[in-house]
Amino acid sequence: MSVKIKDLKEQEIMRTAGKKLAKILDILKLEVKEGITTKFLDKIAFELILNEKAKPAFLGYNDFPGTICTSINDEIVHGIPSDKRYLKNGDILSIDIGLFYNNYCVDMSITVPIGAISVENQKLIDVTRLSLLEGIKFAKVNNRLGDIGHNIQKVVENAGFNVVMEYTGHGIGQNMHEPPEILHYGKENTGMQLKAGMVFAIEPMVNVGTWMTKILDDGWTVVTKDGKNSAHFEHTVLIRKDEPEILTKV
Repeated sequence: MSVKIKDLKEQEIMRTAGKKLAKILDILKLEVKEGITTKFLDKIAFELILNEKAKPAFLGYNDFPGTICTSINDEIVHGIPSDKRYLKNGDILSIDIGLFYNNYCVDMSITVPIGAISVENQKLIDVTRLSLLEGIKFAKVNNRLGDIGHNIQKVVENAGFNVVMEYTGHGIGQNMHEPPEILHYGKENTGMQLKAGMVFAIEPMVNVGTWMTKILDDGWTVVTKDGKNSAHFEHTVLIRKDEPEILTKV
């Protein structure tokens, strides 16, 4: 498996791209409220990306019809924006978004509440976000891929939830999906050793119930097999000699 090491010029392009994407998602999440459609959010995201002189990474990818993925409640990932899907009080919405800037891709995701949500849903959001940040701590030189996944899994399972095993993180750069595959579970001190200049999209998807999934008839939307809710957080992360750098933050 060949993992591309990004040189300093490439790193700077991806750093700029990441700041753009983080700014876009910060604006987009302010538009999330009861009564709007997921298609409304998709249109805003498209315009914001073009305004940054960038291109949507998802639109048209394997014929995906949206700029963003909008996944509600038991939908884990790859939810298709629709003018028939209205957000309701108590829902949780995962927004996955990516862009290409100067031919380099960055990718990120958040899960946001709609109005007043249940205690369980809030815990799910908090634990998923925490598991991502905990995993990122181990994304540094001389650690191994298994260290990232193991520490994500530990946070999630200690909270009584389960990590989705059928969908993974990935390397990222000139392509949206590059080697290596990044599992969000695993054993410490296993897998590929990490080197400076690698860039990963780390994106735990966490379910209240079973980790098992199924795909709806639209061919895209992944849902939990037991109908319980799911949350998703993601950052694009640069491996460095000292601390990992989250590229997708303002």
